[in-house]
Amino acid sequence: MALAGPAPIASPLTELIPAELPLREHVQLKHIWHRYANAAPDEWTLQGIDLALGQGELVGLLGPSGCGKTTLLRLIAGFERPERGSVSIDGRTVAGPGRWLPPERRGVGMVFQDYALFPHLDAWRNACFGLRRGQDSSRAGWLLELLGLKGLERRYPHELSGGQRQRLALARALAPGPSVVLLDEPFSNLDVEVRLRLRSELPAVLSRCGASGLIVTHDPEEALAICDRVAVLRDGVLHQCASPRELVQQPATAFVGRFALQGNLLPAERQGDRIHTALGCLIASPGEASLATGGSQPSPEPLEVLISPEAIQLRPDPDGQAWVQGREFLGREWLYQVQLDHLKLRLRLPLDAEYNRGVRCQLSLRHGAPGVLFPSRMPLQVLAAPQP
Repeated sequence: MALAGPAPIASPLTELIPAELPLREHVQLKHIWHRYANAAPDEWTLQGIDLALGQGELVGLLGPSGCGKTTLLRLIAGFERPERGSVSIDGRTVAGPGRWLPPERRGVGMVFQDYALFPHLDAWRNACFGLRRGQDSSRAGWLLELLGLKGLERRYPHELSGGQRQRLALARALAPGPSVVLLDEPFSNLDVEVRLRLRSELPAVLSRCGASGLIVTHDPEEALAICDRVAVLRDGVLHQCASPRELVQQPATAFVGRFALQGNLLPAERQGDRIHTALGCLIASPGEASLATGGSQPSPEPLEVLISPEAIQLRPDPDGQAWVQGREFLGREWLYQVQLDHLKLRLRLPLDAEYNRGVRCQLSLRHGAPGVLFPSRMPLQVLAAPQP
C-alpha cells in the first residue's frame, strides 16, 4: 500500500503543529546484557538495561565515551544481538530467546554519526533509498521540503553543506515511515550555529512525522535542552532515566550529578546534625528529617555532597590553598576551573569576577545554597559561615 506524506507546509519548523497521526507502541528493552565476541567473560558492554521509549518521545542516551550508548542503538536497530534479555518494537519482540528479526524487518530509521549517505546518489535518490517497492515517493519530497532541502534534490552529498547532509540523512531515515528513529550523535560534526539550530528543530520534525526518537550524545546541555527524558549510562549501567527537571532536582547517583549536571562532588563527613566539607558546612533542608535523629543512616560508602557551580564563592588570597586552573567565557558569566588539593572544581561567576590563571584564592559555599548528600540522596542546605 502506498504511503503518502501529509501535504507540504511553509511554516517554520518551530511553529509546526504535530500531525494527527495514530500513536504507535514504544520500544521496550528488558534486562539487556551484551558483550562483544572478543571480550572477557566479565567485560560487559551493557548490564541489565531496562528502558522504554514512549510514543512520540525523544529520549537522550547520555554518558561518557565507551559507556555503551551506541551499542544500545545497534541492539535496537538489529546490528548487534543481546546475550540476554529482549527488545520489542511496536509490541512485537524483535530480539530475545529464540527470536531474531534482521534490521530491514524492524521498521527502524537510523541516522549515523557520519550520515552514511551514498556519494553516487543525488539527494532525491538518497532520500528515497529506504522506500519499499510500491511505496509512494511523495513522502520523501515532503520531507525534503520540510527539512529545507527543496531545490537541492539533484545535488550530490559532496555538493551539500554539513548541515544539509545531516538534514538529508534524517529525511532518508524518516521516508519509509518508521515508528522509531535512532540518532547516533547526529550533530557532532557541525559548527556551533548550525548545531544549535538543527537540534532545536529535531523534536518538531519527529513530532510532525509521528515518530519517536532515541538520540545518543555525550553533551549534557544538548540532552537536557531537547529531550523529553534523559537516560544516563556509565560503564554499561543505567544510572537514571528521567525528565530533565527530575534529573536536576533529584539526581539518583553522584555520577548523574557530576556528569549530567556538571556539578561538584565534595568529600564529606557527618558530625551530629551537620555535614562538613572542605568548603563549608551543610544541614538537612527544611522539611527533611534531622541528620542527628536518623534522617541519614550510616553508610559503608564514603559520603559526598553534590554542589552546583553557582554555589561556590571565590575570594582572591595570595595565601589561599586553591588556585585558578582555567576559565571559559560563556557570554554572560565565567566558568572557572579551580584546583583545591586533589579536587577539581567548577565555578560560575559574574563577568566582573575576572581572575587570571594561576591566581591563588579561598573558596567557600554560598549561604543557603542547596546540596545533595550521597549515597542517601538527602537534600541539604549550606549553613552561614561562622563570624570571625
